Amino acid sequence: MHSLQIATWVVVVLVMLALLFDFMNGFHDAANSIATVVSTGVLKPTHAVAFAAFFNVAAIFVFHLKVAATVGKGIVDTSVVDQYVVFGALVAAIIWNVITWWYGIPSSSSHALIGGILGAAIAKAGFAPLVWGGVLRTVAFIVISPFLGFLFGSLMMVAVAWMCRRTSPNRVDGLFRRLQLVSAGLYSLGHGGNDAQKTIGIIWMLLIAAGISQASDSMPPSWVIWCCYLAIGLGTLFGGWRIVKTMGQRITKLKPVGGFCAETGGAITLFLASSMGVPVSTTHTITGAIFGVGSVRNAAAVRWGLAGNIIAAWVITIPVTALMAALGYGVSRWLF
Repeated sequence: MHSLQIATWVVVVLVMLALLFDFMNGFHDAANSIATVVSTGVLKPTHAVAFAAFFNVAAIFVFHLKVAATVGKGIVDTSVVDQYVVFGALVAAIIWNVITWWYGIPSSSSHALIGGILGAAIAKAGFAPLVWGGVLRTVAFIVISPFLGFLFGSLMMVAVAWMCRRTSPNRVDGLFRRLQLVSAGLYSLGHGGNDAQKTIGIIWMLLIAAGISQASDSMPPSWVIWCCYLAIGLGTLFGGWRIVKTMGQRITKLKPVGGFCAETGGAITLFLASSMGVPVSTTHTITGAIFGVGSVRNAAAVRWGLAGNIIAAWVITIPVTALMAALGYGVSRWLF
């Protein structure tokens, strides 16, 4: 059994690597949580990241571990997972996060990890170990999650515009400056609840491979859950400033009412996905919601050319990280 051949030090190193990915996930995706409240001037950047980080961690008390179960046991057959597969997946996801952070591209940390898991597993055993139901559902939500974000964001904007049609612009602005704190909190809660669980899932996968946990277990050890939520919260606290400008200003100019609608639309999508156990991209979700809000307010104000560049990054994330993970798998065979 390969599970008995994984040395303790290897497990420790890979758990630390997974937590590094989780930290970078929060760092990379901090912009998703704070871009709208920063760009609308509701919160200062330092206050915004602390606010988002708090709700990232608070999500531990709200969401069941359905997403973690999908990542840990619903993407590839756990019987083929070993230290080499986990190493390849994590290294690919981390490298992709660094590249996209450096260039300010709001790509998906989630799909980078999924692509990494797929690439490393395929490098080891071909396509046989893939759990196609989980894979196809995850891939489908590359399209579905931004569409839902767009739909809910635009519907919220239409509803708010109708309800506030007889209210003065200054009063609307003042009201939604306060309400945006609620929507930002909800979005950060959904962000933590979906994204932290992806790292929980891959550590759970590793522990099953090492024989520390069993595939029949209903949940991973509690220390894994707490470490992952704290790691993503710390990552958010440090923030990913390069992406804030893209998310908050370059797609479309936002006012507090637009920020509220975008965050609420994104939060609804994340809550739905997490309840279904689907690991979605928080980046895709909030980007779709921002586009939805911008298109209702003024379609010409949305920079659709930038949208094409962002979507291109979404499309290539899984294949590129899968290839990188396959290479990482080969390197790890030499390292370990």
